[in-house]
Amino acid sequence: MTQRIRKATERQENVLSFVRSSEPDLAANALGLVYQAAEVFSDMEARAREMEARAQSMCKAATERLLSAEQRSEAADRARRQIIAEAECKLQDASRALRQAELRITAAEDRATAVELRAQVAEANAREAVEALALVEEAIRKRFCAESPTSKNMSTAA
Repeated sequence: MTQRIRKATERQENVLSFVRSSEPDLAANALGLVYQAAEVFSDMEARAREMEARAQSMCKAATERLLSAEQRSEAADRARRQIIAEAECKLQDASRALRQAELRITAAEDRATAVELRAQVAEANAREAVEALALVEEAIRKRFCAESPTSKNMSTAA
């Protein structure tokens, strides 16, 4: 029926009429206009539904991308915190190792200083011993030299 009305209205649009339309023709024209308006509204509604569906699809895709970005951000933040924690542990280990090395170096320096002092004392004792030995040798020589002339006399008298 709508097609027949459309055809009738199309024919009427192409033909110029100077005769006054009758009442049934006006009703048919009005009904045709109503159907045309209904089709326009129907098309508008269909386009609006399509646009709404596209908008919803775009919103859904944007929401999914946002959630994915948030998940990547959270994962990166967790990885960053883990790296920082590992670095702090390594730094603490290195600090402990440095303190222990410093303590070992200090202890080695103290031992080296003690050995050096003992060496100096030993050198001083050795010098004193050499001096004492020299004094003993000198005393022995003096005694032998002093006894030598008398002992020669005795050995010749015997």
